[in-house]
This record gives sequence, structure tokens and C-alpha cells, in this order.
Amino acid sequence: MSLPAESLNIVFADKEQAELRAEPLRPPGKGELLVRATWTLVSTGTETICYGRRFEAGTHWDKWVKYPFHPGYSFVGVVEAVGEGVEGFHIGERVSSTHGHRQFAVGPVKDWIKVPDGVADRDAAWLTLSYIVQNGVRRAQHALGEDIVIVGLGPLGQLATQFVRLLGPRELIAIDPVPERLEMARRHGATFAINLDVKAAQEPVKELTEGRLADAVYDITGNDKVFQAAQQLLRKFGKLVLIGDTGTPSGQHLTGEVISKSLSILGSHATNTPPEETDFTPWTRQHMVRLFYQFLKDGRMRMTDLNTHVFAPKDAQAAYQKLLHDRARTMGCHFEWKA
Repeated sequence: MSLPAESLNIVFADKEQAELRAEPLRPPGKGELLVRATWTLVSTGTETICYGRRFEAGTHWDKWVKYPFHPGYSFVGVVEAVGEGVEGFHIGERVSSTHGHRQFAVGPVKDWIKVPDGVADRDAAWLTLSYIVQNGVRRAQHALGEDIVIVGLGPLGQLATQFVRLLGPRELIAIDPVPERLEMARRHGATFAINLDVKAAQEPVKELTEGRLADAVYDITGNDKVFQAAQQLLRKFGKLVLIGDTGTPSGQHLTGEVISKSLSILGSHATNTPPEETDFTPWTRQHMVRLFYQFLKDGRMRMTDLNTHVFAPKDAQAAYQKLLHDRARTMGCHFEWKA
């Protein structure tokens, strides 16, 4: 079988310039797989920040995003070829990885996770967002019966709603200014939906928690102004969990409540996942993705109704323009590579 010599890949050539480029593709080496993409999921918050260069100078974003830039990190496809010495993977199997938006990808066996029967490719493409969110949920160390608030019901917020629901909160309160997003969250386990700016949400949260305020609040917005307002929703010794990131961290400010209420602020980032499983750090990326796939397979979680938009790779420029200027009306956005 002749192997492809090039791959069509989405590339940010410059600020607000997305292109589909043919780039050289090497054959799989020893211990590697060559995989043909079926679906890749857009991480809409991260990728629009990179595409629009919406970040401050000197931030980690500024150091990371250098054009030409290859976006994406949620890839599902079919094994086309295996390198020498590969065991446990076969041509035709469905696999997923953190590769970007590309027609073909090559990487070592450790980079690939099998997609089980009963899990659709398009749902499986949520793999990276699933462990980004699990990192934050694990940091929060919830106890049964807590009152929990999730601010920001984009793709990460919808995943957080489902993961947190499985942990048994007393109330799971969703806050977002977009009614359609709140309705999605209600379908996936939120007990109350507050259609207000977070700055105006303290009294409703207080009423829903019988005056105590929240045990934990998740800021999953990427909006620097939410950080300060979210602190007002917490009880004494409450926890504020940051999932996702902002390109303008200079706009995030602490309030006096951090000291007066002895609040804990917990940051979470995907790169801080333990690289290897140990007795003390069992939850590696692979382990968390396999758990997510188990939840999809047995129905404890579902993504299908969150998959809202499909783009052709050749239309990448139009796709990113839509996401840059109208992201509130989207949810799970994919590039389809089957053609």
C-alpha cells in the first residue's frame, strides 16, 4: 500500500489568517502509527484567542503563538499504517489523540487512545476538553452534597456540568448570559439556570443556597472580568476553580473576600496532567480520556446534542471568522475530514 506523501493541514499564517496547506508527511517510524482524520474538534476559546491574537504581550500566549501556527489538539481518525514493532494497534482501528487540525497524523503509540465501540467519532473528539475539565474538577476535591456554581456554559462549562453532576452536588447552578447554553446545561444536570451577568448573580445564588452561598464556583469563561465577580458568590472557605484561560490576565483582580472569607483559588491547566501513572498520581491523560469514553459508552455522559457546527477544512478562514465574532451561538464545532 502506498502511503500519502503529504497532509492537508489547517495553519494560521498570521493574525486572522487561516489556510489549508499541503505539508510533507513522513511514514510512520518504529513504534508509530499513521492515522487518517475523520473529525477534529475546535477548542473555540483557545483557538480564537490564538487566531485573533487576543492576548497581552509577555503572557504565555505570546510565547506560544508564533505564526505560522498549527491550531487544534482534539483529533479522531482511523489507523492507515503501523510502524515496525507496533503491538496492540491494527489498520482500520479508530483512535484519538491531541494532534491538531490535519488530514493525517503520525505519532508514537503512547500518543494514541483507542475509541471503543459504541462511541461515535464526533463525540470522541471531545477527548482533550474532557481531561482539561477533569483536571479542574479533581483539583476541587468535592464532597457529596455541595452547592456548586458553574459560570460560563461554553464547551468546557458543559463538560464540567456533566462531570460535577456525577459527584452528587446538592445544587448545581449554571450562570450564563446566553439562554440556549443554559438550556443545554439544564438537560445535562444543572438544577438551576441563572440568565444574568455574574455581577448580578449573588442574590439569586444566596437564595438558592439557603443563604450560605456556594461551596465552589467554577470560572470557565476566559473573561478576565468574571474572576472578581465570581469571588462574591462563595461562602467562607469556599473554592474558586479556574478552568480555561484568559489572554488578558492583568484584568483579573483579587478582592478583600479572599482574606475575609479565607477563599481558596485553584488554577488548572492541561499541561499539568501527570505524565506517568503512579500510586500517588493515577489520573494521567490516557486514564482520564478512557474514563470519559466509558461514561459516553454507558450513557452517564453525552456529547451528541452539544455538537452544533460542522465545517469543511477548506472553509477554515470563514469558520474562524464566525467563531471570532459570533462564538456565543456555537458549541461543539468540528472539522470533518472524511472527504
